Amino acid sequence: MQQPIPQKIYEFIHEHHVLTLATVNNSIPWCCNCFYVYNSANNSFIFSSDLTTRHASEMLQNTVVAGSIVLETEVIGKIQGLQFSGQVALLEKSKLTHAKKLYLQRFPYAILKKTTLWECVITYAKLTDNRLGFGTKLIWE
Repeated sequence: MQQPIPQKIYEFIHEHHVLTLATVNNSIPWCCNCFYVYNSANNSFIFSSDLTTRHASEMLQNTVVAGSIVLETEVIGKIQGLQFSGQVALLEKSKLTHAKKLYLQRFPYAILKKTTLWECVITYAKLTDNRLGFGTKLIWE
């Protein structure tokens, strides 16, 4: 059984709503920004991305991704950021109802657009949080 995400990482994830996701195809990296909701039951991010995007096409070819969530600040003592790795998948019908409910609770305006939902199950996470001391890192795998 997988260990739960540490509380500090959990809180940071819930304080934000946009992640940067990195994909790679033929050794060429690409990144995109996505609105997300965190599914604590699976330690995963639920996000929407149209199948016609470059990153969606690349995720269908290579399901291993990396990403980050960051607090924008110029104050050194407040720097916080999460780096993560994960396995991404287009959500199947069996998981779609619950995921869509979570996503629409967080982003109700998304009901106006056809959404294609994906899930990124986190396999590694590292939170840098200078509020806990300069360069403090919390790691979860």
